[in-house]
Amino acid sequence: MNRRLSKQEAQKLLRYCAENGVVEPHPHFLSALRDDGLDLLDAMPVLKSGIVYDEPEFDVRFRQWRYKVEGKESGGRWLMIVFTFRADDETLLITAYLKAAGGRRG
Repeated sequence: MNRRLSKQEAQKLLRYCAENGVVEPHPHFLSALRDDGLDLLDAMPVLKSGIVYDEPEFDVRFRQWRYKVEGKESGGRWLMIVFTFRADDETLLITAYLKAAGGRRG
């Protein structure tokens, strides 16, 4: 899926993928979670209810749009997840990282 989505479209499609589609965690994503003492289940609340605040960035190397969703993981810490879409019902989770206490937003 190469077309650029708006922040709202990306957020809506990510939630659809998390509930009804395919969520594929890249090995780097899983490693980044482990480094922070987290796993995929901890990240699910961010995928299902997080917010896409920033405009997407185009990755020239992989020729894909990358999005970032932010929200609280299951333990209450602010988690950011970088992802892309492979299809209308499939997302690839690329990496994740914790943000300082209080989060970046809201």
